[in-house]
Amino acid sequence: MKMHKFLQFLNQQLTHWRRQYKTLRRKGKLMRSPKGKTHRRELLRTMLKNVFLFLSKTNEKSERRKQERALRSKAKSVKIKSSIYAVALDWAYKQRYSVILAIAVMSLTGIIGHKLYNQTQIQVGHPAPQTITAPYTASIEDQKKTEAERKAVSKSSLQVLMLDARINETINENLQQLLDDGNEIRAVAGAFPFFDPVVLSISTQRYLRSCSELEWQALLSAVENTKNQQQKGIGQTTASSRPSSIAAPNQKRQPHITSKSDTQNLEKTEPVDFSQNTDFTQAVAELESYRLTTSEKSLSLVIAEISQTRQRYIQATAKLLKLETVSPEAVYEESLLLDLSDVEWEKTQMGIHESIERILTQGIPQGLPKNILQDAVSLQLQTFVPESAETLAKNLLLAVLKPNLQKDEEQTRQNAQKAAAGVSPVMVKVRQGEVIVKKGAQITAWNFEVLEHYRLIRREVKWQELVKLGGVIAIAIGIFVWVERHIDYELRQRDRLLVLLLTLSVPGVIVIGLPYTTWSALGLLLGSFYGPTLGLTVVGLLWPILGISLDMSKAALLAGVGGGILGSYIAQRLRSREELALLGVAIALTQGGIYLLVKILIGQIFGSTWYIVFQEAGLFALSGLGWSIVALGLSPYLEKVFDLVTPIRLAELANPNRPLLKRLATETPGTFQHTLLVATLAEAAAKELGCNVELVRAGTLYHDIGKMHDPLGFIENQMGGPNKHDTEIKDPWKSAEIIKKHVTEGLVMARKHLLPTAIQAFIPEHQGTMLIAYFHHQAQQMAQSDPSLTVDDADFRYDGPIPQSRETGIVMLADSCEAALRSLQASAKSVGEKRSLKDVSSEQALAMLNNILRAKWQDNQLVDSGLKREEMSQIAQIFVDVWQQFHHKRIAYPKLKASSTGRRNVEY
Repeated sequence: MKMHKFLQFLNQQLTHWRRQYKTLRRKGKLMRSPKGKTHRRELLRTMLKNVFLFLSKTNEKSERRKQERALRSKAKSVKIKSSIYAVALDWAYKQRYSVILAIAVMSLTGIIGHKLYNQTQIQVGHPAPQTITAPYTASIEDQKKTEAERKAVSKSSLQVLMLDARINETINENLQQLLDDGNEIRAVAGAFPFFDPVVLSISTQRYLRSCSELEWQALLSAVENTKNQQQKGIGQTTASSRPSSIAAPNQKRQPHITSKSDTQNLEKTEPVDFSQNTDFTQAVAELESYRLTTSEKSLSLVIAEISQTRQRYIQATAKLLKLETVSPEAVYEESLLLDLSDVEWEKTQMGIHESIERILTQGIPQGLPKNILQDAVSLQLQTFVPESAETLAKNLLLAVLKPNLQKDEEQTRQNAQKAAAGVSPVMVKVRQGEVIVKKGAQITAWNFEVLEHYRLIRREVKWQELVKLGGVIAIAIGIFVWVERHIDYELRQRDRLLVLLLTLSVPGVIVIGLPYTTWSALGLLLGSFYGPTLGLTVVGLLWPILGISLDMSKAALLAGVGGGILGSYIAQRLRSREELALLGVAIALTQGGIYLLVKILIGQIFGSTWYIVFQEAGLFALSGLGWSIVALGLSPYLEKVFDLVTPIRLAELANPNRPLLKRLATETPGTFQHTLLVATLAEAAAKELGCNVELVRAGTLYHDIGKMHDPLGFIENQMGGPNKHDTEIKDPWKSAEIIKKHVTEGLVMARKHLLPTAIQAFIPEHQGTMLIAYFHHQAQQMAQSDPSLTVDDADFRYDGPIPQSRETGIVMLADSCEAALRSLQASAKSVGEKRSLKDVSSEQALAMLNNILRAKWQDNQLVDSGLKREEMSQIAQIFVDVWQQFHHKRIAYPKLKASSTGRRNVEY
């Protein structure tokens, strides 16, 4: 285009120059002369100048056109983009509910199904799609063989044993019990030796104490015989001089006689000769020798002492037999205990204690053969126990000894891990071009490892599985939506977003790898914010989805779900942070208890790893407490960020020490008293109608905070003083503006102090779009007297909105009725002292309130509140009942007459 215009211009110039040239030549000015040369130069200069001007103009025009086109294009693109953005944002806002549901499905599917993103196409056990060869030579670890060798080394590693102090203590207690039994039996038998061993040897004393009654009687007869023979001058006693009734059985000991029947049986037996019994002969000789060296009286005393010792021995033997019958371990058999002297018994006890201490210190492992333990005991006793007591001591030790070495699971595991870590990996060399797997052949674990090493395994996203998981999650969200629409609480988009974020925290923590997830925090927060129904729904829907989709312990899942259910069910019933903290402790105990119970039911607690189960149960309990603490810490921030009102926050806002309420009580005391009375009426009605009592209480306390902008503009704060509307303003339009301003100023104060939206709603909605009747009437009267004035009802109506909830509707009615009841009370008192409030019947008050409520209903102030027409009369009755409780009848006290002292009459 440019070239065409340039050629056209050049053609015009050439035509012009040709004409000029002909003219000059015709005039003779182009002849060969200096002047002609000058004309030619001037002509060339003019031509070049014109060409340059044309080109410059062309460039300027083209640049300007470029800029204009760029600006138009940019404006057009900006317009298109802004329109696209506007349309997109408008569409997103209109479809925000569907957008949040879509985000919920995608985010939950994305987090829960994270394992489906990077799945392999080639899997172990499946046929190979093609023949695959090694691209280069490499040494690859055979993980299966390496693991097998490490397991073998780990199993063959020595177990670490440790002494069990409790078993040692039990063994020592059992041993001491046996020794105490022995001491008790020996105490019954008496001291041994019971006589001087120089006179009667130990063996003779042992024989005299333990011989049978027959032997003892024969021995006494023999001693008496010897005495008689010596008195007759006969020498030593011979066998023939002994009584013919005594024969000599060839036995060392006879059974002990322990009863009268045994003695009677003994008298019926044939005479026995004991001359062949060396113990018998030695005892007779020693007694005879003692008689010869002392006297007959001394021998009698010795014989009496022997008889007493024999009786004690018989009692001790009986007790020993009884002990052997009761105890399964007969350690004191064969009277070994009573045959030892007191010195030997003391040495035996000391030796037993020293021996068992050494044996227990060395340790007795599980499965030790019995003969090895017996040999070890015998070897120890040879050093510390008298030879005569070795058998008894051995029986005692073998009766109480048992394995006291227990396996140290942790140290054994660490040793096994160290031993396994020391095993070198088994490496297999794969050469270039070597076939890894043939087409159609089943892929083994080794083939998979080789393919993984060469990065020949193709990975893909399991879209089909993700779609299935998304479908399950979509169904769960559909159930949640159905439950949401059937509960009293209406969720906003921010509420749904918060529910989604809290729900995502549970699988999110599991994906990170932490089994102690946020079930307790989820249940506690959802239950506290939105009630038990919604909290239980979320926990109940999330439970099966995680159980199917994620690889996690069923005990851990049940423990977490139990804590979440408990938190969801109880949280909204609590009214203080302290109670929520106690709920966190209850959740912790619930999670730990459920985990332990599941482990008991499946039998894992009865194995050698019982302490690990208790440890895990403790950790689950601590995790429940920890996440509950986190939830308590986040709760105030979440309430502010997501504009939530919980019973606890409402109780905190209703505290009279809050800054706004303190100002309200100080700056507008009349309004504050009015607020308290309205709150009392509204709470009673809300409780009766099943509304949120905490919300009504808190909202009512803040509904008139805007009156602080001009306290004297409202009659309840004038305290009987002049009314500024009558004395200063005298303009109903300005007065109406002041009255209406308490709503807008109240909203400003509420936003400044970050009150929740649910509380802010009470400020404009408690007035709705009602007419400010007093000043409207004044304006109409002024308009009648001054035709130039026009009364517009909009100037005397509040800006609204009308009540949007049952709670704000109740406060609107309570606010109007409180003023009416107060005026009724004032009118009753103004009649005179004789007519008191009791003369105003409840029927009159009820009729007046019904008229007020009917007017509000007919003025369409309650159409969006959710209150029903038939509830109006019920609310009026409640207000009257509460009013009567506040202004109940009092007893008329009599006036006291003046006494004789001259006191005046006093009325109480």
